[in-house]
Amino acid sequence: MQSAITNFHLDDDKDWVAELECGHFQHVRHNPPWQNRPWVTSANGRQEKLGKLLQCIKCDENAPADTRASE
Repeated sequence: MQSAITNFHLDDDKDWVAELECGHFQHVRHNPPWQNRPWVTSANGRQEKLGKLLQCIKCDENAPADTRASE
C-alpha cells in the first residue's frame, strides 16, 4: 500500500525517518551505494517530498501505527 509523507523526524541514531499518512514511520537514509537519497540531507529536499507516496510494508502487514519514544 502507498501512503503520503506528512513529516520527518530524526531517530536516536540521527537517521531521518518519514512519517506517513497511515501512521507508520519509514527510514529514508542517504547511505550510498545502497540507498541514494541525497534529498533527505537538506531541509528543502525533505520539504519537497512532503505529500509524495512511499510503499508502506507495515500497512501491507496490517501492523499497528508507530509512535515516537517520547510520546
